[in-house]
Amino acid sequence: MRPNARLTPLLACAASVLAASATFAVGGTAAAEPSTQQANVSDFLAGQLTGLTGRTTVMVHGTSITAARQAVSATGMEKTGEFEAIGVVVANASKSQIQAVRSAPGVTYVEGGAQPIDFFQETSNTATRGAEAATTLTGADGSPLTGTGVSVAVIDSGVDPTHPYFAEADGSSAVVANLKAVCEPLTETCSVQRVPAFVDTDTLSVGGHGTHVSGIVAGRPTTLSDGGELQGAAPGAKLVSISTGAGIVILGADSALNWVLENHEAPCGAGVPASTCPPIKVTNNSYGPSGGGEFDPESATVKLQRALAAEGVVNVWAAGNDGGDGSTSLTNPPGQDPTGGILSVASYYDQDTGTRDGVVSDYSSRGLATDPSTWPDLSAPGENITSSCRLYLAICSTGLDFRNGPGALDIGTFNTISGTSMAAPHVAGIVAQLFQADPDATPADIERALKVSAHKFTDGAGYEPGAVGTTSYDKGHGLVDVVAAVAALG
Repeated sequence: MRPNARLTPLLACAASVLAASATFAVGGTAAAEPSTQQANVSDFLAGQLTGLTGRTTVMVHGTSITAARQAVSATGMEKTGEFEAIGVVVANASKSQIQAVRSAPGVTYVEGGAQPIDFFQETSNTATRGAEAATTLTGADGSPLTGTGVSVAVIDSGVDPTHPYFAEADGSSAVVANLKAVCEPLTETCSVQRVPAFVDTDTLSVGGHGTHVSGIVAGRPTTLSDGGELQGAAPGAKLVSISTGAGIVILGADSALNWVLENHEAPCGAGVPASTCPPIKVTNNSYGPSGGGEFDPESATVKLQRALAAEGVVNVWAAGNDGGDGSTSLTNPPGQDPTGGILSVASYYDQDTGTRDGVVSDYSSRGLATDPSTWPDLSAPGENITSSCRLYLAICSTGLDFRNGPGALDIGTFNTISGTSMAAPHVAGIVAQLFQADPDATPADIERALKVSAHKFTDGAGYEPGAVGTTSYDKGHGLVDVVAAVAALG
């Protein structure tokens, strides 16, 4: 069965950069004549400014956090938050204040904080050899290669931590930290808050996406009532869920990435042992703007994920569900980042056979055939993926393939959905397996191992020489192969 279950992102943005100049005071004294050099604005913000009459949320990037703070204060903006590690202040501002801050000393970029993004949705661990790795290989700790000792941060619509797919043998949940990015709708101020471990954060009008994605990452071995057996890509990894709600803006998602940057070493807080709550080693990001877009190295998203990679955290991105034929790039912009350990994942379809020579999903976003920087890095199963759901949630109901969990009351707790949203968490779980195999590996080591070992299935565009092996504009280096990737790491 091929469910009609792809949720398309809301919109893409394109606009010309506006020019403006202003003088202002810093620290109560008149500033020198402003430089003619003005900081660029993001495409989305440029589009907003053409008709902006009120106020909007911006992210002011500085050469330092002090420079960004001073610029926001000097121009009269209302500060609402900051990402200290990357020198960004979040503020509510008028058009004239935005124009003025572009000329402020130390300001390098001004980014729109209200850009809408949405989830890329549209398990097979046979084609990836992930299940084989879990039963035949061991990690550096000597235990089966299931992702043990690693936490995966899932930035998504939320999670139902009480779902049977996350149940540990002792009755606890694989979800060790449950958080929510709370954004005030008027000022678009966002903060990440802990919520009780038992709270379902995935119950909004289009909820269910995050619960399904989390199950693909780290669902525990489960036998359904019909006898079917399921498990996630890393059934021994722990989950840190950061809910951004159903209709997210880029600021909310960036707030979640910033939280991971500040807390990845101890996601459950000081004093909680790593044996209970391991460090976060990988984030899963199954969201982005519709229609792809140009890679923006000045964006907060890219600065945050590069800081995470520098601290040993891999970032996995869904490539997008916009299809394409190679004539233009439709892949998710942050996934185009060339930094080692930042991965873009296309959707592979095994045609419900579990084989390794299937096809590229028709909806999977393609890069520009003449620009390898836009191509996905890898492919992973993303079509007809069965995972945790609840029948009353809109995203789950689109699958039309309800299956019952192991308990008498687990009615309709699993469903089959497709999309690159389902492909990315396969890779996030596999990354957890690789970190268990080699805890000292760097994000760049992980990326290289996955690329050089990928299975070269032949559907779609031909492979061409790349920096690491051969790659293609529709499926990247090929289908992930866990067993071969572990060998490549070794």
